[in-house]
Amino acid sequence: MQSNVHILCTRPVGKTLLHEAKAQNIIIDELSFIKTIPFETIALQQKIEQAALQQTTVIFTSMNAVEAVAHFIDYQPAGWSIYCIGTTTHELVTKYFGVSSIAGTANSAAELAHLITADRKFTEALFFCGNQRRDELPEILSSHSINVTEIIVYETIAVTHTITKVYDGMLFFSPSAVQSFFATNKLPATTLLFAIGSTTAGEIEKNTLNKIIVSNVPGKENLVYKMIGYFR
Repeated sequence: MQSNVHILCTRPVGKTLLHEAKAQNIIIDELSFIKTIPFETIALQQKIEQAALQQTTVIFTSMNAVEAVAHFIDYQPAGWSIYCIGTTTHELVTKYFGVSSIAGTANSAAELAHLITADRKFTEALFFCGNQRRDELPEILSSHSINVTEIIVYETIAVTHTITKVYDGMLFFSPSAVQSFFATNKLPATTLLFAIGSTTAGEIEKNTLNKIIVSNVPGKENLVYKMIGYFR
């Protein structure tokens, strides 16, 4: 009888993926190491509603930012030209703002920034983000004389857990979750680490020498399938 592979997933991925993994003798434990809380202030609401009336370029690099903005406006802003990363973020932008609003997509914030600078159709943009957003995108755009106005719409909070179980592999979906995990944990050298992208992988490298496998396509489903494919 084939022995099970045990995986720790640092965010929920849903019952469907859990069942698909279990069918391959891969047991996934879900445990979140961060939580996100949308800001809900009158000032933020007014800022978003005012932005929705403008012809402007909008940037999303987080599904949480899309959800937070959509909470304040219940229609599709006609004047938004949206750049976003995939896949979940892209799906939510399509859901709330319409596929016709999407001007471009990329696999990471840095790739998205280079796509935007290559288009060079504008000199100003709104960047809806969290309080722990990475620096790459605004720095790249600023270096190409694109003025980025950041509107922080949610905060990311670390949720620490001490892990005693030994896992064959772990899945990480953000640099923030990596930081939260390694704040209270160390890993045996045999544990394989799966990262949703190069930025998350880079944060893992700061904390451990364990082998890292990076998904070549963003999205939680793709990372889970990458892990399943590796072990099976």
